[in-house]
Amino acid sequence: MKKLLAVLVFMVFSQFSFAQETTVGERVIKNAKDKTYGRGEQKGDETVDKALNKVEEGITGLFKKKEKKKKKEEAEQQENSEQTSDENQDAQSQTSSSKKAVKSNSKFDFVAGEKELYFDNFNRLSIGDFPAEFNTNASGEIVNVDGQSGKWLSMTKNGAFIPDNIKNLPENFTLEFEVAINGDPSNNYSGFGLNFTTQKDDLMKEMFFSQGTSIVYLHPGAGEASIFINPKNGSEMSNNVKMPQWNVSTNDNRVKISIWRQKSRLRVYANEDKLLDIPRFFSETTNYDFAFFRSFFYDCEIYLTNIRFAVAGADTRNKLITEGRFVTNGILFDVNSDNIKPESGTVLKEMATTLQENPTVRVKIIGHTDSDGADAANLSLSQKRAAAVKTALSSFYGIDANRMETDGKGESQPLNKNTTPAEKAQNRRVEFIKL
Repeated sequence: MKKLLAVLVFMVFSQFSFAQETTVGERVIKNAKDKTYGRGEQKGDETVDKALNKVEEGITGLFKKKEKKKKKEEAEQQENSEQTSDENQDAQSQTSSSKKAVKSNSKFDFVAGEKELYFDNFNRLSIGDFPAEFNTNASGEIVNVDGQSGKWLSMTKNGAFIPDNIKNLPENFTLEFEVAINGDPSNNYSGFGLNFTTQKDDLMKEMFFSQGTSIVYLHPGAGEASIFINPKNGSEMSNNVKMPQWNVSTNDNRVKISIWRQKSRLRVYANEDKLLDIPRFFSETTNYDFAFFRSFFYDCEIYLTNIRFAVAGADTRNKLITEGRFVTNGILFDVNSDNIKPESGTVLKEMATTLQENPTVRVKIIGHTDSDGADAANLSLSQKRAAAVKTALSSFYGIDANRMETDGKGESQPLNKNTTPAEKAQNRRVEFIKL
């Protein structure tokens, strides 16, 4: 009886205290979980945080079964409603997965460069190695990351990481990579950065404030992206924006970053959203060099993979209409699948516009794969991918299906020897032939 009375008193007291908006416990939790640049290490609050979390778990656990049953009933109702809606839509379009793959996104107008200069996913390297193509004044190694596929370059200490193959940047280029973080980055340090500078000797500096330097900072602890521009002539410029796509407080530990330069202009994208669009980011007329860098106070690691650097500016319309042929690596698919990825929407829209403006033109769509896997499987996959592109152009952009033929060549027509990740990426392509 005493134990039962104690539990009841505990429940009443706990529910009452959690119902108040300004309790001491909530103020401590808020302080401990506040992810901003200005806060430092708060180990005492973290201890209180853990204790309060256990109290919350004890209270909410008493109602877990009831809430679970309620959520299950609501999910079933929602599923039935969505099923009816999908059945009505099936008569007008393709499957929902295909729609998600190619639907337009006004915030994602990124167009990946066609002429690839460098690609690396580090799969050729052994765990524990450091890539010879990088230089650093810090330390790092190739690792596997829990819950993530492939191999990653772990940036274990603060400093610069310079890819030797990304230098003397052209006026129009794209740079894509995936970045992940492990640990607590919530502090007032700079974060993960991209250093574009005309002062090549400054790439290894700890602080990047020299003239002719333009920097992008990405801070997953604060959920913010920011820039700093220091031109040789003119005033310094800085700004910051929210970055919910990579914010550890919401468990977004991984993000794909896409960079697009068009002369002085820089666009930065996180996943499918545009973060920054700076008309005069590249303020100098001379060549820029580049380095990744990390600056975090806490003990955390930054991971990089799938780095792709390419010359931008392919003219889709001119190539197909005047040259009769257009080849692109910008239509991407899930691994071993004909499911088109969302970032392919821009290239598909360009091709659709070309066909809409030239209504008498007919095309053959040909899929190609790299040499990984069996020949027969690659042939079938390339044919399915070509058919998926035709379906997307017809279903979402209204192009008459009779104007398009499809074919697949598998790995039978490689552009190179298929020996490196970069070569294989070039061979994974879609070709449009004017008939």
